[in-house]
Amino acid sequence: MKVALHVGQVIQPIPGGIGRYTKSLIRALPNDEVTLYTFACADNPVDAPPRYKRVSRFNYRIEYELWHRFRARDINCEGDLVHAPSLAVPPSKSRPLVVTVHDIAFLRHPGAFSKRGVTFHSKGLDIARKEASALIVPSRFTHDELVREGVDPNLIHVIPHGIDIDESVDTSEDSAIVESTGVPKRFVLAVGTIEPRKNLPMLVRAMENVRNKGNDLALVLVGPKGWGEVSGLDRDFVYEVGRVSDEILNALMRQATVYCVPSVYEGFGMPALEAMSRKTPVIASGVASLPEVVGDAGILLDPLDSSAWANAIDMLSNDEKYREEQIERGFVRAKSFTWESSARAHVAAYREALRHWRSKK
Repeated sequence: MKVALHVGQVIQPIPGGIGRYTKSLIRALPNDEVTLYTFACADNPVDAPPRYKRVSRFNYRIEYELWHRFRARDINCEGDLVHAPSLAVPPSKSRPLVVTVHDIAFLRHPGAFSKRGVTFHSKGLDIARKEASALIVPSRFTHDELVREGVDPNLIHVIPHGIDIDESVDTSEDSAIVESTGVPKRFVLAVGTIEPRKNLPMLVRAMENVRNKGNDLALVLVGPKGWGEVSGLDRDFVYEVGRVSDEILNALMRQATVYCVPSVYEGFGMPALEAMSRKTPVIASGVASLPEVVGDAGILLDPLDSSAWANAIDMLSNDEKYREEQIERGFVRAKSFTWESSARAHVAAYREALRHWRSKK
């Protein structure tokens, strides 16, 4: 089976979550079942994905708009089907279209997006609903969200993301790497775009409560500024370090006392899984997709109850036996999410898309 995969996010200077998902898929898809042809709106990158082709003379912003406006054509890339790993959906008039929808935060929390972003993603979702022969989602939560938006549930495939775990990784430089960022030795970590739906002011209030008990933990926030104003972060114990390299991020995750995901909306919550795989205990909101990812291997709390978050953070930072138990449970759970399993499920979704397309002819 030949698959034309859009890799626009992969070749961005900072790939982001969708880029990392796409790169992992490229690596994990079985070569004996799938021949990948990749495409985007840019010249061949230095580290080109398999059989890469530039499909437009325009830059990606212009081309994506053209994709969404003019559907009665086909993308100029070989393949039995076209897979869009995001809601930038290329036209696929003569063959099946597969679309991955990670979440619909742009509908549930539009204030976290620009007006153009809401319009663009809404159009992409409308195209996917009308044209896709298969839709891939990373969680049952996102499945249910799409059904509420009128997507045929028979076309939705729930396929969780995987995680890469290297138990032989050298961690001897982690302390020095963390020290180079200027953050204190004892800290709670949260990773993600700084935007309203991440619920960070609540976490700051929880940390104030923790520190009022005599606990000297700091709060480290990793991620770029997003769309929308987030107030309440300006405290002397809060360290905003912005975007960081994977080397620094991994060191921060391994050195953190606790990893927190206070979000009120996540389509999957990959950083929680990454933290568990790096042997850091996780506290997460018990809403949206997060219970599916964290399960009983972390602490799930009401995202509005800062007192409960403070108590959990304080307990994990003071009770070493309890902390080690949570670390072990999290690590075992993280190992159950593999890219190999995810890739096999993607192949099954591709086959279903081909069958669905042929049945309509």
